[in-house]
Amino acid sequence: AMAREDLDDWERELERTLPNGAFGENLTTAGLDVSGALIGERWRIGSPAGPSVLLEVTSGRIPCRTFQGHLGEKGWVKRFTRKGAPGAYLRVIQPGEIRSGDPVEIVYRPDHDVTVAMAFRAGTTDRTLLPRLLAAAQALHPEALAAARKYAEEYAV
Repeated sequence: AMAREDLDDWERELERTLPNGAFGENLTTAGLDVSGALIGERWRIGSPAGPSVLLEVTSGRIPCRTFQGHLGEKGWVKRFTRKGAPGAYLRVIQPGEIRSGDPVEIVYRPDHDVTVAMAFRAGTTDRTLLPRLLAAAQALHPEALAAARKYAEEYAV
């Protein structure tokens, strides 16, 4: 998932139009701080009339060379990483149908402060944040959880 607002910021910076899905995301939101979402947060998406989808935030998107090649921007991985608004990977808890314009409702927020942006920084630019990710252990992506545990063990945090 990517926030439309983040795509709009990139449009201004890159001086070109970025339609929904331009970063390869399957879901583009409006009015929702995707990078500020908590790991483990759950979103219900869909119309009240139809079967809705329940998604859980698991991690931030990690940019790669494929993403860089798709955008055709030199130095894109470093540039995207510096900005620190990666968007989120989500796991499907309850499948269903969604349509463009369906509302997104946050139905659960865990009792910790581990955001997508923090988890992204911990995995990319500030490894000292890794032990803080353990507060979100149950919902954290398995690779991020393993890295957090390893760092905490190695540095006896």
